[in-house]
Amino acid sequence: MTLSADPIAPNPVAADTVLQQLQWRYATKKFDPSKTIPEPTWQVLEQSLVLAPSSFGLQPWKFLVVRNPELRRQIVDLSWGQTQVVDASHLVVFAAKVKTDAADVDHYIARMADVQQTSVENLQGFANVVKGFLDKPPYPLDLHEWAKRQTYIALGQFMTAAALLGVDTCPMEGFAPAKVDELLGLAGGEYASVVMCPAGYRAEDDKSAARPKVRYPLEEVISYID
Repeated sequence: MTLSADPIAPNPVAADTVLQQLQWRYATKKFDPSKTIPEPTWQVLEQSLVLAPSSFGLQPWKFLVVRNPELRRQIVDLSWGQTQVVDASHLVVFAAKVKTDAADVDHYIARMADVQQTSVENLQGFANVVKGFLDKPPYPLDLHEWAKRQTYIALGQFMTAAALLGVDTCPMEGFAPAKVDELLGLAGGEYASVVMCPAGYRAEDDKSAARPKVRYPLEEVISYID
């Protein structure tokens, strides 16, 4: 499955379906290790990561899908024994760019010129704006922390897409990032792990699935400013 360069007409999902699936999803505590995400479904989830939005469109991230069983067993030890890491069908490690700089902008501009069938020169004004932001941010900004925040946008899109497809997920910050980076060959490189997300199908005896979702009422979390 590849991205289309042609305009895509909207095909909205039914409102009731969206709400139903968001109510259905939860941070799955126990996955069924016998169930695997079908390849066509996984390809859609891959594209949900590729299509994730980011500031300026820079995509300062890398998504590592850990398929090696032994590595996943070792990650359990680095995540306080959370077995979702090995029991889920897939494990995605979300990593953020350690330092985003002018070279990253040039790389993105080259890709933009190719996809939009224009010249790099025509995009130079936009490139200069982005480089200026990275070089002298208009407010105090740690670029690695900024990249981490972008990565959480991708995580949210991945989890929402999974819920719409009937796939369970469990976002996990409970692990030792530096040690996971060493294990996956990220240490000292361009990217550092931020969050992990196992994806698969809940076990029938996961008691967490039946617990009512606890959320504050709408009026407590949403304010309208007219």
